[in-house]
Amino acid sequence: MNQNPPFSLKILPGRYAICRFPPSHGGILLPNRSSFFSLTLTEDELSLVIDEAQTPDNCIAERGWAAIQVIGPLDFNLTGILVSLAAPLAKANISIFAVSTYNTDTILLREADLPKAVEILQGGGFHFSH
Repeated sequence: MNQNPPFSLKILPGRYAICRFPPSHGGILLPNRSSFFSLTLTEDELSLVIDEAQTPDNCIAERGWAAIQVIGPLDFNLTGILVSLAAPLAKANISIFAVSTYNTDTILLREADLPKAVEILQGGGFHFSH
């Protein structure tokens, strides 16, 4: 488990969609303006997290996600960051979709679960920046 102090978090503005394309899909239009998006390619799929209003028509999409981001940059030697967020949320039956970048970690969760998630994480010592 995380031996580091709780981190500061921020709620990203907007609603997000998590999209799936076949791995050979080409021609994805990247967002014009968005506070956050992620594009990941594996052998089996191409996943896109994007502002819900910019969801492509030609994908399988799950809409209605909110995003909480760890304020970074984070040192690569830190351990347990995602588990320190995921474990208390899992106990409350809140499912997450995690995305990591070079500087930070972001979790997406159903928008309806956001108030409960904030309460749980604040109870665990995390601080939210406004």
